[in-house]
Amino acid sequence: MKKYLVVNKKFEKLFNIFTSDNFLNSKGLAGEVPFYISDFEPDLQNEVDKAVNNLKKRLFSDGIEVLEINLYDLSIELLKVEEDLEYILENEQSFTNKKDLLDEIQKYLDIHDVVIPAIAEKISSENHNIVFITGVGLVFPFIRSHNILNNLQKVSKKPTVMFFPGKYIHHGSTGSSLNLFGKLMDDRYYRAKDLEDLYKA
Repeated sequence: MKKYLVVNKKFEKLFNIFTSDNFLNSKGLAGEVPFYISDFEPDLQNEVDKAVNNLKKRLFSDGIEVLEINLYDLSIELLKVEEDLEYILENEQSFTNKKDLLDEIQKYLDIHDVVIPAIAEKISSENHNIVFITGVGLVFPFIRSHNILNNLQKVSKKPTVMFFPGKYIHHGSTGSSLNLFGKLMDDRYYRAKDLEDLYKA
């Protein structure tokens, strides 16, 4: 029950943020990209997944369309195109170590040549006011959060929110970093805004 209350309070605040004119029209960013991080405790993942779906429905009822890009679902979709997923599953035992398997999957899910173009196609083909990036924890380490955000700047001009299971840590003048699951340092990322910090009210 406590988990539900924590997530419910957070997403009520997010609803108010996402329906505001300042957010939808990227006001007050001084020319910065309208990219945002909404981090949460990893053990709240199930509750957050449900809350994201409910939030999308509420926003749609308010005339705001959300394009959700679930990185896990997208990865499976891309791997199925050329039957790469079937090949990987059939030959998983033949890889001598996890690094070889990781390299094989990353070969098929190249950020620049495969993943970002697929996201760009969805962004250009579907009407939306906001982009949600979800499924972040499920694709680590095959797809890294900072790589998605860095490359997405070229294709997404609408407010874009990444729901991140971990911590978005600020380091003062040296920037910020994404700490996945509160344990794994993904990498430094400088340009996204922390929703909780930006909208404190």
